[in-house]
Amino acid sequence: MPRSSRLPIVVYTPESKLKHPGRLIRDMWRDLLASRELAWRLMIRDISAQYRQSFLGIFWAFVPPLIMAVGFTYASNAQIINIGQTDLPYPAYVMLSTVLWQTFVEALNGPIQAVNMAKPMLAKINFPREALILGKVGEVFFNFGIKLILVAILFILFRMPMTAAVILAPVALIHLVLLGTAIGLFLSPLGVLYQDVSRGLVVAMGVWFFLTPVVYPVPTEGSLSWLVRFNPVTPLLVTARELATTGVVTNPIGFWLASGLALIGLCAAWIVYRLTMPIIIERMSA
Repeated sequence: MPRSSRLPIVVYTPESKLKHPGRLIRDMWRDLLASRELAWRLMIRDISAQYRQSFLGIFWAFVPPLIMAVGFTYASNAQIINIGQTDLPYPAYVMLSTVLWQTFVEALNGPIQAVNMAKPMLAKINFPREALILGKVGEVFFNFGIKLILVAILFILFRMPMTAAVILAPVALIHLVLLGTAIGLFLSPLGVLYQDVSRGLVVAMGVWFFLTPVVYPVPTEGSLSWLVRFNPVTPLLVTARELATTGVVTNPIGFWLASGLALIGLCAAWIVYRLTMPIIIERMSA
């Protein structure tokens, strides 16, 4: 029997895949497993290009936290802004929080960037689209691994506390990345068609930054305190910071609610991504 006759036959119909959820989930899981090798190669390619085309290389991973720490520490000491009391030395507090915030932002932007960069490949080659997302998630964790050098230096210089709970900090970090990836997956189909999505995200991230306790402790009163508390990034970022330092989780209920939102949102976003990408590719090819 010729080899071509043993290949699976794919039949495209106008019927919605949501009518057969079991088949849809099996296909999604199958393509996720099949995309691992391609995702690895895409991740290596993007990481190599990122640092090969930069004279200072990984130094840029340390610049934003350092600048944020210097700027806000000066503003606090000069009483330009009133930060309040933090559990850690303030420069260390800002740098560690900024590293976590950067990781969330990279996870959010990753799917949009991956799909935009792969436009020519998407229009010409049929491959598991999940590979694009997996590659970017791997890149996010690689970049965070580099930033761990700065975190290690912080612990040494500021003699920051460390407890056995530090081994649980990666759990909170993973949930933070999942939340960012879920939002990015939801936006990636629109981001391919409209540049307004990427431009709007720049503005949204600036506002979102100041609604997240990156440079200040979680407020207990004030007109905007409820926005900070109901921000899903807040419990994930704060818990990751607390587990890495003091070991005392101040808002476990908020953490698990935000984690559940991240997991459910990721599954829903994956389905949306799966169903809309063929339509988006068709529009790009038209």
